[in-house]
Amino acid sequence: MAQRLLVIEDEPTLSRLLTYNLTQEGYDVTAEDHGSAGYDRVLSQDFDLILLDLMLPGMNGLDILNKLRIQGVSTPVIILTAKNGEAEVVQGLKSGADDYITKPFGVSELLARVDAVLRRYSNGDDLPQPEDKDGSRIILGELEIYPLKYEVTLGGQSISLRPKEFEVLLYLAKKPGVVLTRDDLMNAVWGFDYIGGQRTVDVHVSSLRKKLELDPESVHIDSIRGVGYKLVVKRKTPHHSS
Repeated sequence: MAQRLLVIEDEPTLSRLLTYNLTQEGYDVTAEDHGSAGYDRVLSQDFDLILLDLMLPGMNGLDILNKLRIQGVSTPVIILTAKNGEAEVVQGLKSGADDYITKPFGVSELLARVDAVLRRYSNGDDLPQPEDKDGSRIILGELEIYPLKYEVTLGGQSISLRPKEFEVLLYLAKKPGVVLTRDDLMNAVWGFDYIGGQRTVDVHVSSLRKKLELDPESVHIDSIRGVGYKLVVKRKTPHHSS
């Protein structure tokens, strides 16, 4: 069965281009050119992915996204944005969007990003509530974090982290699947008065990635171009005995 995509885009030429190319790839595509109509469509039908323009008549893309997440709709969303929409992109990602594409974009990039987001969700990514009530343990798939002891295990194996690496991982793990900017991480881990640059965050994330390669299919850190990072966790797939 073809995966169902919703395009909410008010520019007719771009909407037709998106619909044509996605249909050619075998997707079942529905298009809406008005924000309120797009929002109502999501609530009335099931989709596997939404391509969402930010500047829309009736209801803008950020309002649509926020209302959907408040309603508990977890359908993945890729934001379509103009080059000068960086602030809106950051706000959208922090509100629960999964990725963004900057206009103008090529067909190959569009299809690659759509495929990547759909694969992540078909592999069982979700947004768990990971923390024990007493805050003593966080469990995300095969990853277990013990904040009070600064200990981490992945797939039952202990991972040795430096203190700041641990704090970066802990901050990401408390908001799995949510994009956190470099400023978010910098302020949370190093403090507002830290005089070092954002490169410090990138170095620590890079080091963390290498240590999480023990089981990259279970948990990994995604880079969101020009914005920041998010922790991607895959649920354990149950094995049924025959």
